[in-house]
Amino acid sequence: MPRKIAAERHTDSAPPDDRTDLPEGAALIDALLALHHPVRRRIYEILTNDGPATVGQLADRLGIAVGSVSHHLKPMHRTGFIEPAPELARDTRESWWRGKNRRLSWSNEDYADGSFARQVADAAERANLEYLNAATVQWMRTRDSLPAPWREGLASDNFVPATAAQLEDLKERVDALTTEWTREVRADAEAHPDAERRAVRFIARVFPSEPGAV
Repeated sequence: MPRKIAAERHTDSAPPDDRTDLPEGAALIDALLALHHPVRRRIYEILTNDGPATVGQLADRLGIAVGSVSHHLKPMHRTGFIEPAPELARDTRESWWRGKNRRLSWSNEDYADGSFARQVADAAERANLEYLNAATVQWMRTRDSLPAPWREGLASDNFVPATAAQLEDLKERVDALTTEWTREVRADAEAHPDAERRAVRFIARVFPSEPGAV
């Protein structure tokens, strides 16, 4: 059987035509399952920040088998986090992929206790926290090897009594600020593609906490 050309190779895992950029309901649960796996999270970050790559390049970078990479790419493709880039293939053996910037927003309180959806949402939140904590530790361990402008990050820690309305106001302000900043940075990257850049990770978590309880 002749090998399919690159443009036809991944139709079995293509996302539905009615997929939205901000998934809800069952589509959101599928997206959480697809992304919040340590290998798939790393693949997504590589493709969205460093640009398109082949399955072989991803396997070499992650130190895993080509077959494992292909296995993880399918659910990411089906849920719209990545897409094939067949125009980059030099022959039928190459399988190129690019990342698609998507945003996930969910609240565990949207799902009933004990439901499958709630279990997925809880697991995704824990996996996200563990991944970001690991990224922070990795940066602290390697920052001295970075050029001077990149060695300093930002740490902010505040602990103050607030009303529920004030808590909600803070969440909305931080979200608006980071959303606008991200939009500006991406636009600048398109306008000035030759400027030196590094992927910058912003982590924010705001929550009520009992004093002295830790």
